[in-house]
Amino acid sequence: MKYFVTGGSGFIGSNMVYKLLQDKNNYITIYDNFSSGQRSHIEDCLKDKRVKLIEGDLLNLPLLDRSIKEHDFVFHFAANADIAKSMIETDLDLKLGIITTYNVVEAMRINGIKMIAYSSGSGIYGDVGKTKTSENYGPLVPISMYGASKLGAEGIISAFSHLFDMKPWIFRFANVVGKRQTHGIGFDFIRKLKQEPTRLEILGDGTQSKSYIHVSDVIDAMLSVIKNSKNKVNIFNVATDSYITVTEIAKIIVEEMELNEVKFVYTGGDRGWKGDVPIVRFDLTKIHTLGWKAKYNSREAITLSIKELLKEL
Repeated sequence: MKYFVTGGSGFIGSNMVYKLLQDKNNYITIYDNFSSGQRSHIEDCLKDKRVKLIEGDLLNLPLLDRSIKEHDFVFHFAANADIAKSMIETDLDLKLGIITTYNVVEAMRINGIKMIAYSSGSGIYGDVGKTKTSENYGPLVPISMYGASKLGAEGIISAFSHLFDMKPWIFRFANVVGKRQTHGIGFDFIRKLKQEPTRLEILGDGTQSKSYIHVSDVIDAMLSVIKNSKNKVNIFNVATDSYITVTEIAKIIVEEMELNEVKFVYTGGDRGWKGDVPIVRFDLTKIHTLGWKAKYNSREAITLSIKELLKEL
């Protein structure tokens, strides 16, 4: 198979690239503008002759059109990684989420490529408290530009699949953590504590509670679903069936960093920032019925990811 991976130098994308390379019959093109991804993430795999790197922007449709030719399958991971930044640049997720996704599927249409896996997220569901959202939950009312862009991108992919006989797999992720992570709560807390090891500022009141899933489980889930689900449009929640609070995560990080007497300072309020969903719950019946379940629960995923990040940062 010839795979085309957008955002292939990013967090989840680079992990997928390394996984795909385990099959000697696979060839991979990484397409990335390195706005958030890092070259260091893919240094080892670039030594493999089966891997090609194209430094390009998904907003450049002519370049994308030329680059995507003669591929069999597209993994579309590229997106805006700085969710809060859209409060200042309100068109950021429009450009980096919706228009880029349109360009990807349009380039696929032009070149007769039929299969795409897309990384969506829980933000499409909006703020619904402790309601466990299934894949057919509605109405979908995002409260962030990021969530809105993921929902818009899902719609574009669905429309193209029906109009041009494409087959998409859409994955709504929980909070993904692990090796080569470039952002997120664990990443931020470690950097804060390295700068000031006796004090940790925590956005909100610390009771925010979500599912955290290790990136290795995410990769396994995606490949398992692609292999076993063959519907016209395949949409799956990918998460753990356990949850952990922000304060609990902070305590794990302090313990792993072997720090003492760290003062937690809360900014207050029930969420970290406008657009943040403080409580996220998933209905995982669909993916469990298909035969997949996360290897690590939320606490285990966080603990493992912190150990991995401490080796990298």
